[in-house]
Amino acid sequence: MHSQSKKPLFVTFQTAFRTNQLNSRKLVEFYIEEIRRLNPVVRGVIEVNPDALYQADLADKERKAKAPRSLYGLHGIPVLLKDNIATKDRLNTTAGSFALLKSIVPRDAGCSGSAISVAANMVAVSVGTETDGSILCPSSSNAVVGIKPTVGLTSRAGVIPISPRQDTIGPICRTVADAVHVLDAIVGFDYNDAEATREAAKYIPRGGYTQFLKVDALKGKRIGIEMIKEFGQVIFLAAEATNGIGDTEKAALLNLAKLTGDGFETIMRYKQLDAVVTPGSDAAPVLAIGGFPGISVPAGFDENGVPFGITFGGLKGSEPKLIEIAYGFEQATQIRKPPSFKP
Repeated sequence: MHSQSKKPLFVTFQTAFRTNQLNSRKLVEFYIEEIRRLNPVVRGVIEVNPDALYQADLADKERKAKAPRSLYGLHGIPVLLKDNIATKDRLNTTAGSFALLKSIVPRDAGCSGSAISVAANMVAVSVGTETDGSILCPSSSNAVVGIKPTVGLTSRAGVIPISPRQDTIGPICRTVADAVHVLDAIVGFDYNDAEATREAAKYIPRGGYTQFLKVDALKGKRIGIEMIKEFGQVIFLAAEATNGIGDTEKAALLNLAKLTGDGFETIMRYKQLDAVVTPGSDAAPVLAIGGFPGISVPAGFDENGVPFGITFGGLKGSEPKLIEIAYGFEQATQIRKPPSFKP
């Protein structure tokens, strides 16, 4: 299933579902076998949902019955979740901690394992969370695509929180097109995260994000090479190390807002830039502090064969431009290749 088709993987899956060339049970069985075979080596998956095959059979029945939710693009396709995202089933949500083992949550809700699992084809898509680099950094290091959306564009309900100002949920996939299809599926207002998602809903374009997958979209774009050193980190770390929001923390948050407005936003607008580009995930701290979006795309390999990416970042709500740039770059370079495993 290392498809070389230029179609997004999800379009290929859904076409195969409709023509009875594939069903959800077979797809889930394939990925379970890949996890069984590769996970002892790459250690990317903590747990497989014990209800996975039951849910796959249910998806197949819904598709045959033409149930309304079977029309959604991700219906019947297995998704890997970072372990700090709650699910209303028998999966644990521990954030990697034994202290939360066997915890039960009321509703569904560092991504190195997410990125590794996608790169190794143990899953088609992973959904991760980012506070400061947890999507962009592992995506860059594993030759996969990671989208860190504008804070509030995707709901954080059910996610173990770190910083409401910076927490966001985004997809990790092998191609920009696949990641954008997932982004379309997870953006939008959620009353369980009402304040943030209501504010960011204005950024969602009519017709969704897949319309910005244009091969020639790099033409005419103004992209700045980001040369600003990380700023505000001492203040940021001090704010994150506290147990509550007092006067000191409020002052730090106000200062972060000032640094964001006087720094990144000012440069972007003054230089009339569509995006900034940095090697690896160097822009992650700046994008995190301001709640700005970013996309990491595979860019090459070093002399030891270790992959690295580049990150395109922009102002809040600039996902359409970033998608155009990232997709154009990906299609022009075609640099990604699947990892090889030594026997």
